[in-house]
Amino acid sequence: NTLLQLMIPGRSCLPSVAYQTNAPIPDMIFLNLWSLGHSLPFFFTEPMVQRHIEGLQTWCGANPELIPLERLTDVLLVEGLSDLQQKQHDFIQIETTNGLRNISKKIPLEKLFLPLSKFNRPPRVLVTIGVAGIGKSTLVKFFVHAWAKREISKNFMFVLPLTFRELNAYEKLSAEKLVRLAAPHLMDLSLLPMSSARTLLILDGLDEFKTLLDFSNATVCIDPQKETQVDSLITNIIRGHLLPKVSIWITSRPTATTQIPGGLVDRLTEVQGFGDTEIKNYLDHMFSENQSLADGVMQHLKNNRSLYALCTVPAFCCICGSSMGYFLTRADHPPETSAVPKTLSEIYSYYFKILLCGDWQGKQKEVLRIEPMVNNYKKMTNGLGRLAFYSLIKRKYMFFEQDMKTYGVDLSSLHFSLTSRILLKEETPFSSIYYFSHLTFQEYLAATYYYSVAKRALFDLFVESGMSWPKLGFVNHIKNAIQRSLQSEDGHLDIFIRFLVGLLSSQVNKVLSDWFLVRDEHHSYWSHVVGLFQNFLGVDQVVSCRTVNLMRCLHELQHTEVAANIEEAMKTENLAGTLTPMNCSALAYVLQTSEACVEEANLSNCLTYRILQSLLSQILYCRSLRLDCNQLKDTAMDLLSSVLSGKDCQIQRISLAENQIGTKGAKALAKSLMVNRSLLVLDLRGNTIGPSGAKALADSLKNNQHLLLLK
Repeated sequence: NTLLQLMIPGRSCLPSVAYQTNAPIPDMIFLNLWSLGHSLPFFFTEPMVQRHIEGLQTWCGANPELIPLERLTDVLLVEGLSDLQQKQHDFIQIETTNGLRNISKKIPLEKLFLPLSKFNRPPRVLVTIGVAGIGKSTLVKFFVHAWAKREISKNFMFVLPLTFRELNAYEKLSAEKLVRLAAPHLMDLSLLPMSSARTLLILDGLDEFKTLLDFSNATVCIDPQKETQVDSLITNIIRGHLLPKVSIWITSRPTATTQIPGGLVDRLTEVQGFGDTEIKNYLDHMFSENQSLADGVMQHLKNNRSLYALCTVPAFCCICGSSMGYFLTRADHPPETSAVPKTLSEIYSYYFKILLCGDWQGKQKEVLRIEPMVNNYKKMTNGLGRLAFYSLIKRKYMFFEQDMKTYGVDLSSLHFSLTSRILLKEETPFSSIYYFSHLTFQEYLAATYYYSVAKRALFDLFVESGMSWPKLGFVNHIKNAIQRSLQSEDGHLDIFIRFLVGLLSSQVNKVLSDWFLVRDEHHSYWSHVVGLFQNFLGVDQVVSCRTVNLMRCLHELQHTEVAANIEEAMKTENLAGTLTPMNCSALAYVLQTSEACVEEANLSNCLTYRILQSLLSQILYCRSLRLDCNQLKDTAMDLLSSVLSGKDCQIQRISLAENQIGTKGAKALAKSLMVNRSLLVLDLRGNTIGPSGAKALADSLKNNQHLLLLK
């Protein structure tokens, strides 16, 4: 009955599916004895398997699952990772695609490890990808639960689940010790069928592993009893040098999956996020005793395309729903539209305030003194925030006791809500491991720390130890952070920089003033920081994910003038001659965030080849595209052909009337039509495609059964 009653998916912090261990198990099972590399026939009875299932019950936990599980009964079968998935932050991936669901073929969970046809072999190495908080760890537990009830994958006699978090506690392991970690409740490992295809080893969370996998330089190991570096052990298992008959299932965020050579992955799958119905059902469940509040939250989210797209991730849906519900229960009715949280910074600031105040729906109001809470918040930004920041720039997401001491994190002084929902702890045989329950919590805390110390810091805060060139003044430190984020090719600082500048917005200042923000202090810096972003955006006309993120930073600052002007110019068809470098980035941003632009983007009489090239990743997800009167030539058709050939293309209508498209351009478009399955209407009037171009288009329609109208 509280806004925060639902645990947040991601980092294995979900409540788990309750087990039922009374499922029927065969009385006697034939297995192979794994001993010194020799396979010998061996029989054993039910108690051993029963002990294994009981051990898995402990691993999964026994709390009832609150997250809707219907979407986890199927996963998507994907052919490979897109450039966006390989190189960009999770949130950037979702925002760029507008949260659209992948249309790849689905595969039921019970067929996850079965051949796709009678001509295929079962996959030995299977990788499942998904952004942080999408439910990968939940999927693993759901699978193990169903297997323990003998509902799926009955061909596996043993399922051995491990997390890469657990493996971070070890420097060296042998294959035998790795198996013992996964099955500590089994006394005699020689009974495990490691030399037959009856065992599944699950390695959950590759993105949380402290060491990158190096398949090029890893030492070959074929001895299951020999200890080796853990990263080398994993590479040898994946290659099949160790445990060659054991099935391997690895889960990971998309960017980390690129460590594994594609040729070693037999099957690649993806966890799908929430659809519209699931978002609504989730919010209805969250506010089960207040349907009007659930409807209000849903309505405000639908009015904000960016936030709604991110709500396809269950973890963010929980965070956003909590913050929006908190706001609506305390706002005037109806609340002013301008006051409703619209940015990531506002959403997370409200969320942290909820946690620190213990102030959410359904909880009795307590008499709390503001001073202890403020001091607690400052301790958090100084200790936990420092840990979050310096670990973020090092791409470190797991922490040990020594890390806590190094950064001055006093866990006993932190509010219970923080340690139970934000910073989680996991015990291993040798140490305690700490981690943030979602990556964005680390990014937000890192931003609050940087904001606080930037007011008084004399040197570059990105240099943790040693001297650096002096950097005096808050605005200079903000400029340095922006430059660092632009230098990051994979955008791992993109959300951090959004949170950082978002702390300068008037709305966030209202939420956090008297905590660690000084009331109205943002007025002293706001215009200077806006100027910084405008300067960075005016440098280069090449649009990238980084420059679009700068526009999103202006949105966090609630400076929307540039984007609003571009959107209005599109509506009135007055973009001609206005596309300066900054306006090109603004146009790319509007194409992502405007509902009207997603339905129809009118880019007539305003594009050059270079501008079109820079906008390719944005127009990919527009349903209708008008590119008339742009003097586009055959070379531009090569660009459009690459877009139309993309597996994620959502374009249904393209008008290319009155351009300069010739035979080569028509042939390029025809080639894309051979594989495109989204385009319904193509308008080429007013071009000189010639008989050869027309024939190429006609021939392409023999394979394309989707195009309805060709003009």
